[in-house]
This record gives sequence, C-alpha cells and structure tokens, in this order.
Amino acid sequence: MSETTKNQSADGEVLLKVEGLTKHFPIKKGILQRQVGAVKAVDGIDFEVRKGETLGVVGESGCGKSTMGRVITRLQDPTDGTITFDGQDITRLNTAQMRPLRRDIQMIFQDPYGSLNPRHTIGSIVSAPFRLQNVEPEGGVKKEVQRLLELVGLSPEHYNRYPHEFSGGQRQRIGIARALALKPKLVVADEPVSALDVSIQAQVVNLMDDLQEELGLTYVIIAHDLSVVRHVSDRIAVMYLGKIVELADRTSLYEAPMHPYTKALMSAVPVPDPKRRGQKSERILLRGDVPSPIAPPSGCRFHTRCWKATQICKTTEPQLVELRPGQRVACHHPENFADQAPQDTVLLSAAKEAAELVADEVLAESAQTSQALASAVAEEEAGAEEATAEEAEVSEEASASEEAEVSEESSASEESSASEESSASEEASASEEAEAAEETAASEEASAPEEAEASEEAEASEETAETEAEAEAEAVAAADEPEADGKPASSGKAEVTGTKDKSAGTADDQD
Repeated sequence: MSETTKNQSADGEVLLKVEGLTKHFPIKKGILQRQVGAVKAVDGIDFEVRKGETLGVVGESGCGKSTMGRVITRLQDPTDGTITFDGQDITRLNTAQMRPLRRDIQMIFQDPYGSLNPRHTIGSIVSAPFRLQNVEPEGGVKKEVQRLLELVGLSPEHYNRYPHEFSGGQRQRIGIARALALKPKLVVADEPVSALDVSIQAQVVNLMDDLQEELGLTYVIIAHDLSVVRHVSDRIAVMYLGKIVELADRTSLYEAPMHPYTKALMSAVPVPDPKRRGQKSERILLRGDVPSPIAPPSGCRFHTRCWKATQICKTTEPQLVELRPGQRVACHHPENFADQAPQDTVLLSAAKEAAELVADEVLAESAQTSQALASAVAEEEAGAEEATAEEAEVSEEASASEEAEVSEESSASEESSASEESSASEEASASEEAEAAEETAASEEASAPEEAEASEEAEASEETAETEAEAEAEAVAAADEPEADGKPASSGKAEVTGTKDKSAGTADDQD
C-alpha cells in the first residue's frame, strides 16, 4: 500500500467499528441437550477499521481469528457486542435485512479447494453474486466475469472450465474475483495465501495490493504468516485466546512490541540474512500450549506462559489501553515501556519456569521494564555468583586433593622404583654369584683329572721310595751276614751294588 493511501486511511472515516464482540459456542450434553459449558472463541474484542486501510490480524491457531472474521461479515451471529458498518449497526440484522449489505461486505475464504463448487463452471461461480443481488452489469454478466478473470491474472477462456482444472493459486484467484464482483467496500480475507506456494503467495499478495489501490478497497486480512502481514498491513492486531492483546501500526509493532506475547511472535520471524548464519538466536520459546478456550485462565490469559507474570496478572485482567500514540496494549508489565504495576515485585512460579526458556539478553531487556523480573534476575545473578564461588572452592579443593594424590603417587612410584632397583641389583649379584659358582665348579671339574694324575704319580713315587728303602735294608742285612761268617767284605759290596742295579731296573720298569 502506498504512503499516500496509508496517510489518507489514517485520517479517514471509520468504516467498521467493533465493540465488545463475543462469540461463544455452547457445549450441550445429555438427552435434553442441556448446556454444560461454552467454547469462548471470541471473548470481548474492540477495534475499528478506516476506509482504504488494511488491518492485519495475527495469532496462534485456535485464538479466534477466523471466527472473528465470520462474525463481522455476519456469516455467524455474535453472542454479544456490537458491529457497526458504515455508520449502521448490523449486529442483530436478519438474513433479509443483511442481503442488501452483502454487496458491500465480502469474504475470501481460506481453502481454495473447498470454497468452490466442483459441479459449477468458473463462469457460474463468479457470476453468482450478480444473480443473487439482481445486478445486471454493463455489457452483460459474461463480459463482466471475463473482465474480472483478466483482472486477477486469468484468461477469459477459463470461463467454461471447472475448478478441478486449476491449480491452488489459480483457484484462490477465482475466489478473489468472486469477492470483487460487486465492488465491495470491505473484504475480509481469511488466510488467503496460507495454502499456496511461496511464489504464488507473492503473486496473490501483490494482486490484492494492486486491486486495493485501483478500487479503493478496505481489507481485514487474517493470517499467521507475520512476514505476509507486515508486507500488506497498515495496522496489526495481535490476538491470544479470544482477546486482542496489542493493536498498533506495523512499524511500531515490529520495531518495539509492547506485549510479551507479541515479542515472542516477532522473535519467531525468520530473517533471510546469510550474515546472521551461525549467530546465537534470541528466539523466545513459550512454555506449554495455549490453554483451552472452554476454561481460560483468570486475569491476563497469557500469564500461564509469560516470563514477567506477577500476582496482579493472575487476578486482574488488563484493559486494552493506549500507552503510545497509535499503540494499544493489554499488559500490566509491558515491554519497551514503563511498568504499569511496579508494586508487584514477586514473579509467579509459572513465570520463573517460563523464564528458563528465554535468552539471557531478552531477560535483561525485559527486566528494565519490570521490577519483579529485575529482582528475580538480580537474585539469579547473586545465586550464580555464589554457585561460581562454591564451584571455585570445590575446584580448588579438588585440585589440592589431586596434587596430594599426585605427590603420593610420585613418592610411591619412587619407592617402587627404588625397591625395583634394589631387587634388580640383588638379582644381578645373585646371578653373578651363580655364574662364579658355576665357573668354580667348572674349574674344579677341569682340575679333578689333573689332581688324580698327580696323586697317582705321588703314590708311584712313594712305592718306589719304599722299594728302594726295602732294598737298602736288605743290602745292609746281607752285608752284615758275611762279616759274621768270616767272608770278605768286598764281595758283599759287589753284591750290594748288583742289588742296587736290579732294584733300579725294577723302578725303571715301573715308571
């Protein structure tokens, strides 16, 4: 949408005004079908749409976006509240009274496959508004239908074809052509591009922008794709569990969201920037699921998943008030703004659990606008410091014990090495002694035959000496005998000499 059109719509006349809109679906049980409860799909919302602007409505699945769109177009009757369209209250109009207003309020449905009758041709589908409103366009119905098909990027030749012959993007274009047939003032588009490919989404979104500038349309676009909503919307309403929690222009909402839920949604938008690859993500993960709309939480409905919730959030429902020009928020502890309940300085246990899933940078930023969160962060930091000190003491003790163990192990290793060395020296000395004993035994064994030979020679020499002694004795005796018989001694000497010669010969023989 161009800047000129946005400025005109900002100061323009209010086309649609919704106050306290409520839609409850009864739950009935038993034979008598008594009501035992109700699904509070939409539970008291207020907003307005100016002529020529685009209001985007975002939120999680099940928050009541589509129900709200069907109620403001009067496809479903509201339970309570008022709907004012172009200065006229249409809240309680019946079917006959609403028929003339159908020309000015049209809807583009979410499902391009289920919103077209498969038994009718495209010409019959797009020309249905003319027949129902008894309108005869200039040049005839067929010519006008073919013009509308060309307007949304289709060929006039498609007039006689059936829906099954078209792709999803083409079917959505047919639905847009049908919605624009009577030149309405307000078009409610219920997720018009959610079932389409990315390239087809861009084509349909650009087509809707071009048609808005050409025909001066006013859009209420319901979507869950925040990038698409930012591209096409002038103002954005954020819904949560049947309530509008924030309503602001797109620049303020995306640059400085004030409700924690809006901030969590914005953190989930992917940024197509290759330079951010590998950087730490500040994605805010919400704890748990959306509560049941049958029994929504008391007070602020987001307090069960909010990281800033205090007791006042649990007991008192915040009102949608304007804290900045053009930016309304329903929160006791808004983001990027002063705390609206500074007297509450204690977080709920659910908030402490939710804060565990939030990045430290986001918590530090949120703590600037919340006394309770600031005190909780300070306590966590003090606890972290104490834990760090305890860890340091434990690490020091562990290092000291490790050093003692290392010294003990080193002394034990030294002792063991000394004992090993002594045992090794003992073993070496024992081996040396064994080798010496072996050498001694070998030497004794080698000297044993020599000693035996020497002893034999000694015995032989002793025997020779004994023989010689005996011979000498015999010779002496023989010499003594002749003297006694009167024989000359000369002959005895000769005999002795002869005897000696014999004994000598005998000794030589023995040798």
